[in-house]
Amino acid sequence: MNILDSVAALRAQMTTWRQAGERIAFVPTMGNLHDGHFKLVDIAHQHADRVICSIFVNPMQFGKNEDLDKYPRTLDADIAGLTAHQADALFTPTPAIMYPRGLEVQSYVEVPLLGDLHCGASRAGHFRGVSTVVSKLFNLVQPDVACFGQKDYQQLAIIRQMVTDLSFPIEIIGVPTERAADGLALSSRNGYLSAEQRQQAPALYQILQQVKAAIVAGQHDYRALEQQAKAELTAAGFRPDYFNISHQQTLTLAQNANEPKVILAAAALGNTRLIDNLEV
Repeated sequence: MNILDSVAALRAQMTTWRQAGERIAFVPTMGNLHDGHFKLVDIAHQHADRVICSIFVNPMQFGKNEDLDKYPRTLDADIAGLTAHQADALFTPTPAIMYPRGLEVQSYVEVPLLGDLHCGASRAGHFRGVSTVVSKLFNLVQPDVACFGQKDYQQLAIIRQMVTDLSFPIEIIGVPTERAADGLALSSRNGYLSAEQRQQAPALYQILQQVKAAIVAGQHDYRALEQQAKAELTAAGFRPDYFNISHQQTLTLAQNANEPKVILAAAALGNTRLIDNLEV
């Protein structure tokens, strides 16, 4: 695997592949990789001749009181995992490369409406940071296809809308959430959980499943189901941020039985914020 630590090296590699007529797939990450990330790499191989990943802990998407400094950096293990999954290249930019003038004066990309809901309502500026860094990486790599996990359902919707609005010639592929045997969605932040919290954490997915079953069984008082779910999360030791039954495309709150729905949830265990979702 070729490790690229500069824009010049990245562009030289991309030029070589394009001149050879090869189709390029891209998997952007923030590192601390787990089986969910490696699944993205495996899926990317099914859609392209070459797979390039990136590792960049993006400061623009972290709030003032969030865990940027504590976010785990595990580059050696990440390289070993990506090599085992036959990634062809890894781009490892620094903040100075991505934001050479500093965050305060950086141009940004923002997706309205979709970015204001759910996580966007409680994490001001988060999705602006996500859409800005992904658009920059898309411009640098210029892939044919890019893979993102469905665990970050809102993020995936925002990236799809951004690609449409800004006419990026990139196919976006959503990859189903990878889960532990007990149902917990794999996440880099799971490592923050204590042993006791790790035992509690699967309750989030269990409650999502219960609400989905209720909807399928014909319960359509979505607001009542949301309130009940938040009460159950609290009883299970969580601090719920939101639990919303929403339209799959617009992410606005679901109102009728016929629209395609997704249940979106975020809740904290101790200092660890977990998110998950389930399509109905």
